[in-house]
Amino acid sequence: MNLKKISGVLIISILATYSLYAQTSDWSYHFQITVINQKHAGFKTAYSGSNSLADSVEPGATSVTATVFLGRRLWKGASLYFNPELSGGKGLSYALGVAGALNGETYRIGDPEPVVSVARVIFRQVIPLGSKLVDQEDDLNQLAGKVPARRIEINAGKFSMNDFFDQNSYSQDPRTQFLNWSLMSNGAWDYPANTKGYTMGIVVGMITPKWELRISSEAVPKIANHPNMEYKFGKAHSETIEVARNFISSKLSLLVSYTANRAPSYKDAMTFDTTLLNVIEGNATGQKFGGHKAGICLNYEQRITDDLGGFARAGWNDGKYATWAFTEIDQTLQAGLSLKGNKWKRPGDVLGLAGVVNGISTAHRNFLKAGGHGFILGDGGLNYGHEAIIECYYSALLFKSLWLSGDYQFVHNPGYNKDRKGPVHVFAVRAHVAF
Repeated sequence: MNLKKISGVLIISILATYSLYAQTSDWSYHFQITVINQKHAGFKTAYSGSNSLADSVEPGATSVTATVFLGRRLWKGASLYFNPELSGGKGLSYALGVAGALNGETYRIGDPEPVVSVARVIFRQVIPLGSKLVDQEDDLNQLAGKVPARRIEINAGKFSMNDFFDQNSYSQDPRTQFLNWSLMSNGAWDYPANTKGYTMGIVVGMITPKWELRISSEAVPKIANHPNMEYKFGKAHSETIEVARNFISSKLSLLVSYTANRAPSYKDAMTFDTTLLNVIEGNATGQKFGGHKAGICLNYEQRITDDLGGFARAGWNDGKYATWAFTEIDQTLQAGLSLKGNKWKRPGDVLGLAGVVNGISTAHRNFLKAGGHGFILGDGGLNYGHEAIIECYYSALLFKSLWLSGDYQFVHNPGYNKDRKGPVHVFAVRAHVAF
């Protein structure tokens, strides 16, 4: 282990140890570490490209993240949250070749060495809209105490869009639930984020017991799937609006998004010479602004019994311009179930099963068929078919703060390519510590 890795582990460990001894309502302290190891079996293919999932047996792709969640009350209604994070490792085939990528804890990155970075710095101001108060539990980036039942929340700084939008109790967190990218979020929502999934911006929400409305504006990457963000908000920006309705045992939300950036269009890539077909990731043609993407997403969750819950998502974007931040999905439909282990006297255990079908626009598929490459996909050709994924996991609570999970994914037509239809069998073991 080199000096960089040792320093990172020490920093995270010191902060985590300190959090164990801090007991005051003005502070919130949490820690998590997640290690995931994946492999997939070999499968037959007609051909492979530079962005294809390897068709041979691929063992031992390991990822690790360790995060400290610190929160501090500032003044009435105001708080500040800071999340240092160690992350490293790689996905199978470096997270290439499957639009519904196989491990939500990995991302497209050249160097898999663990490094420490600042994941979040969030300033929050709560403005009451009435005198009635409700209890709020201590949680990740959330302070325990009384909060107005009707309120405005303003969050500004560095964060992940998933911290506030497209929330789902049963399919949200790859550290504890489904691993697949297109199950941890709505795959058709190309939400603004750098390589690691974070952005800078502001989210304003109006919260009531039955309704939630959130509006946001954020920075977008300067280059597709790149760590550097663009701060020319007149030309490069992303806006999201979501309205959610809370029922007694269910929740339904509608999300609409619009993004402007430097993304080249798939039509332009087909119009000019073939050198354009390979530059979406490096953005050699995206030197001018004008790219845009609009999308709409539905999210539903239902508590069926005290132990059993279900969920569904549907999403669409116009698919005219290159995917810029999340993954190469233009249409998606998913559904799943989550069952707690009370029936077999394991109340801390969870069994999850879900399926997702992903698709892309006509312009997008023509681009890939002609030999184009995005930052996730590019087999050198395409015999188009919908990408279908089934995932099942079992999470077992072994000790008070330690969960061990087994995960299986069945992938049909990875990268929408029937010439490489597989199926691909993917196996994973996940260890998760949280306190």
